[in-house]
Amino acid sequence: MRALTGLWRWRHNPLCRTTDLAEAWVALVALLLIAVAAPVTGCLVGAAAQDSLQRSARQQQHARHLVTATVVRGLGGTMPETDPDSSSARETHSRVLASWTGPDGSVQHGPVLADLKSPHRGDRFSLWTDPHGRITTRPLDSATATTHAVLAGIGTALLTAGLVECGRRLTVWSLVRRRYARWDQAWDRAGPDWGKAGTGS
Repeated sequence: MRALTGLWRWRHNPLCRTTDLAEAWVALVALLLIAVAAPVTGCLVGAAAQDSLQRSARQQQHARHLVTATVVRGLGGTMPETDPDSSSARETHSRVLASWTGPDGSVQHGPVLADLKSPHRGDRFSLWTDPHGRITTRPLDSATATTHAVLAGIGTALLTAGLVECGRRLTVWSLVRRRYARWDQAWDRAGPDWGKAGTGS
């Protein structure tokens, strides 16, 4: 709005300098870019991220399987869940030695994290594996993928707006420096006789 006001104010003003007009135009262009280009860029990036993440989510849901594991013995100690997409990311899990059968029928065993507070031999719990029975993280769900895509779009829009504003500030800074340089040149020309009696006579 200030850009429009500035352009209108300098329209027919005899005191208008080229840098004043340029500064107003730069502000107007920056305003239009922030209002139009930033949201459009954010939407495009968000849409691309949504397509990619939903495709990845479908692939993970197809390739990862939830199997039932059996506790062989506890290994002692606890640690937090390491899967960032888990809804129980803040829950404490117990380290156990467990065995399970993979989707391909192979029998697997090894140390895992069980969502059991005090595991005992024979206790059962669920874990995610790949088609060969190797432990993996839970697949990305559609809602989480959409959330990540929205955040990517918003982040891109904010970054675009920030870059436009930085460009505007750098341009205005350059214009102000040029303005001051011209003032210095004008003072240098008038300086030797400034304030002396009979100057200009």
